[in-house]
Amino acid sequence: MDIKKVVILGGGTAGWMAANHIGKEMLKRPGVSVTLIESPDIPPIGVGEGTVPDIRKTLASFGISETDFIKECDVTFKQSIKFVNWMDKDKHGENNFYHHLFDAPHPQDIKDLTPHWLCTENLTNSYAEHLSSQHLICEAGLAPKGITTPEYQGDLAYAYHLNAGKFAQLLAKNAKEKFAVTHLFANVVDVNLASDGSISSLLTDKLGQLDFDFYIDCSGFESLLIDKTLKVPFVDVSDTLLINSALVVQVPTQADSDIPPYTIATAHQAGWIWDIALTNRRGVGFVYSDSYMSDEEASLKLDHYLGDSKQDLSYRKIPMKVGYREKFWHKNCLALGLAQGFLEPLEATSILLTDFSAKYLTQRFPSCTSQLESLEQRFNHAMVYAWERVVDFIKLHYCLSDRCDSPFWLANKDIKTIPDSLQKKLKLWQDFTPVRDDFFSQFEVFYLENFLFVLYGMNYNTQPYKNTTEETKRSLERLKVRGNIDLYLKEKLPNHRELLNKIKEFGLQSI
Repeated sequence: MDIKKVVILGGGTAGWMAANHIGKEMLKRPGVSVTLIESPDIPPIGVGEGTVPDIRKTLASFGISETDFIKECDVTFKQSIKFVNWMDKDKHGENNFYHHLFDAPHPQDIKDLTPHWLCTENLTNSYAEHLSSQHLICEAGLAPKGITTPEYQGDLAYAYHLNAGKFAQLLAKNAKEKFAVTHLFANVVDVNLASDGSISSLLTDKLGQLDFDFYIDCSGFESLLIDKTLKVPFVDVSDTLLINSALVVQVPTQADSDIPPYTIATAHQAGWIWDIALTNRRGVGFVYSDSYMSDEEASLKLDHYLGDSKQDLSYRKIPMKVGYREKFWHKNCLALGLAQGFLEPLEATSILLTDFSAKYLTQRFPSCTSQLESLEQRFNHAMVYAWERVVDFIKLHYCLSDRCDSPFWLANKDIKTIPDSLQKKLKLWQDFTPVRDDFFSQFEVFYLENFLFVLYGMNYNTQPYKNTTEETKRSLERLKVRGNIDLYLKEKLPNHRELLNKIKEFGLQSI
């Protein structure tokens, strides 16, 4: 049977991102319709305000103007995640930090400058500072591009901070206008199954029974189709990733206040705090494990972090069920977004994995039901691998820390909480610096550069090898060139808020 009617259940960032990816692909298939059903009664979670650089390619492929996106979604530029106090304060100082930068160093710089940094005594600069000009630009509060730089291009790599609610609205408008996606408002009250266990139809409160051929579950933590209906098991990873709760709040800011061009992730006794500056407010989330800190203590700690900026603001608690589905595609249903799973907000993996999965789906979208079984196996094999590697990368941040000031940090270093796949990598990297061949699959969501910034940002003890005279000479020459690049970029690039104000007034050059 041909697949002619595709439905996406749920709006929000995940649903409308899927609608754009799939709607665009279905324009190539005459006679195939895409419908998104959104509940008028369920508000979106709305805390996914950070992205990674790949989002630029995605938005450009949707035909969304970067200028419109920045103006309509309170967007700021994100060039890094600044990790504060993830290391022992007595050894490394109060407010110790490192940057996970987005501008990937040149492969030759990685090859030459990594061992140079590891084996040179008395270096005072950090690994990120040694490898990339972006460290200087971030610390100076500068933007990654200028007002004359075309849309989606930059002197340095970047992603965005955004208002998740407004972003979903922009994606919705684009999907409906450009890709002919039909938008319906209704609550699904029941799901009908066919004799083979696949989904045959949805029963709604306002529109009656609706029949489709392929179902995409973007119903968030509710997971109405993949979980409630099809009973696909959940893989709990709370014994590896110990975070399970967050207190979130939106803090108003002044129109002329500085905007850090990075996410701030500040570690505390039983987790960490995200701090994301948009043009008119900060999104702050106190992330913690309620096994190691009570809700009351978490609230007091967040009060202390916010200080005078708290005023009369109230917090919203979000429980986090940490893990993912045993499989994401079952028969004629596929889950995306929070319906797939959730690992915690560190490294902005939620939007990343939604985008990653939706792109992969459109590469081999089924045209008839006879293709479902083989495509299901293909998709699940790839995406389970991707999720497992993301678990490894998130865990890396915790198990490398030398903090010993609380049971939470000690538990994160317990070998029983570290996946075998990560243990093997860390054992290898005790003797050898990581190389690209250590990341052999195209489904590695985080690659060599990401691991290097975290490993050596947290002073991982790789056994350095002695550079040859020629290698040392080449490294020193490259550092001299880098120094000139640093000065050039610092002079060229504008203040972050200054650029955002100009974009709102004049716009960027369209591609």
